[in-house]
Amino acid sequence: IMAILCLSNDLKDFENKVKKCVVAYTYDNKPVTIEDLQISGALSVVMKDALKPNLVQTLEHTPVFIHGGPFANIAHGCNSIIATKTALKLADYVVTEAGFGADLGAEKFLDIKCRLGNLKPSAVVIVATIRALKMHGGVTQENLNEENVEAMLQGCQNLEKHIENVKSFNLPYVVAINKFSKDTKAEVYALINWCNEKGYPVEEADGWAQGGKGMINLANKVVEICEEENNFKFNYDVNLSLEEKLDSICKSIYGAKDVEIEDSAKEKIKRLESLGYKNLPICMAKTPLSLSDDPSIIGRPKDFTIHIKDVKVSAG
Repeated sequence: IMAILCLSNDLKDFENKVKKCVVAYTYDNKPVTIEDLQISGALSVVMKDALKPNLVQTLEHTPVFIHGGPFANIAHGCNSIIATKTALKLADYVVTEAGFGADLGAEKFLDIKCRLGNLKPSAVVIVATIRALKMHGGVTQENLNEENVEAMLQGCQNLEKHIENVKSFNLPYVVAINKFSKDTKAEVYALINWCNEKGYPVEEADGWAQGGKGMINLANKVVEICEEENNFKFNYDVNLSLEEKLDSICKSIYGAKDVEIEDSAKEKIKRLESLGYKNLPICMAKTPLSLSDDPSIIGRPKDFTIHIKDVKVSAG
């Protein structure tokens, strides 16, 4: 229901989406929907106030909408289309979050939310932390506060894959180094240097210590790249088969060599396609700790296989 709320354009659209929700199957495997139960009107009445975005403010009194919270490791990871479109009517620039990296949050924001909401993003900010890069370079959690430029640069291969993913959607981007007190000057300098050598636009983001003042350079860069021409495109055509769409996400976004679909999942795919659910976007439930489906594999894994264990429809 939260995902439907986030992907609805208004109350009527919410009701129409809710009607399609599959809640069970008959003994001969035909879907039973909320419309069959004749409760879509009642459900919509319960949710009518929840569909209104919540207006809050930052410590520096910037208006912010907080509306919905589907996590990108299991759902589509974005706030509501209603909040985003409302904000676009009220401000010159709207910043929205798509959590859990470019393999999950960004892919789902671009392939699901932008497709269903008819949104075209102007630019992407790829947020990187020294701490996360050191982790992807092999540093254990208890040693992350110690300076380790070598490990951080080793971990940059993970960041590079996220950059490539964003570039594959044909969008302008900037890498934002989200700075914290334990980051050393040598580490920050090395990361900036790595980005410059590779030709990746980069800015320091010192909001943690300085608030808005520490974000001005990044904000100016975002304004600049928003003016660049972009030929935004989706990762896959929604009319492809379910297996082709799975294949596209796993290979081009995660970097997998192969995709292994369990027999029971293959059966479900066949059944869902026969029921007319072929032309829906794909929303993967995957660990956010690795580009692969194994949370213990850090950095930028190569030659790995993604294992698809189950497939289900979220028809609403």
